[in-house]
Amino acid sequence: MPIPASEPIPEPVSAKPMRSDGIEARNRLLDAALQLFADQGFAKTSIREIALAAQANVASISYYFGDKAGLYRAVFSDPRTNPPLPPEALDGDTVSLEQAVRGLMGSFLEPLKQGHVSQQQYMKLCFREMLEPTGAWQHEIDANIAPAHSALTRTLCRHVGLAEADDDIHRLAFAISGLGVMLHVGHDLHMQIRPGLVSGPAALDRYLDRLVHYALVLADAEAQVRRIPVSTPPNAP
Repeated sequence: MPIPASEPIPEPVSAKPMRSDGIEARNRLLDAALQLFADQGFAKTSIREIALAAQANVASISYYFGDKAGLYRAVFSDPRTNPPLPPEALDGDTVSLEQAVRGLMGSFLEPLKQGHVSQQQYMKLCFREMLEPTGAWQHEIDANIAPAHSALTRTLCRHVGLAEADDDIHRLAFAISGLGVMLHVGHDLHMQIRPGLVSGPAALDRYLDRLVHYALVLADAEAQVRRIPVSTPPNAP
């Protein structure tokens, strides 16, 4: 049964900030759930398996997440593997295209810079969710990906002098986002062909700078194409 996309992730009711040991226990549950959900899918994974893998009791899942569905949604929104990127970071009168692109690319690189060991499992989870949908991936699109895409297209429109995004602007936005997506989808390729490109924070900072440069070149090329008048064919009336 699909997980209701509109239902918020249950959180424990507390008037005090979570203690460090509580954060650690919650993260252990998230890490164990990510591994099992990615390997087995939502339906075939039990909360007992997750609790055992996390060295926690079953009641802790209810305490932190409400139920298995809440835990599953929390895995998708875990900022360690899926850093939030509010649309306002990509769009606004005071946001330049370079700032928008750097924020976008930074959201792709941050989990790699933090060295979260489960980043590839997160990608596996996303692919499994696409093949065995529960509603979580659709919620991710509706709540995060689509708004970010729309914000980026608005910034690109300002850059090229367009009032409203057309197909080419949407293609450009997808192409720019794809530069960051490739870091995750193609991580194994990087490690086998040129591991030094993604090995360590300094290398990833360099990669970030180059991705921003590539994206700006793409945007400038689109702007240039739109400034060039269409040539009249030699035999045109």
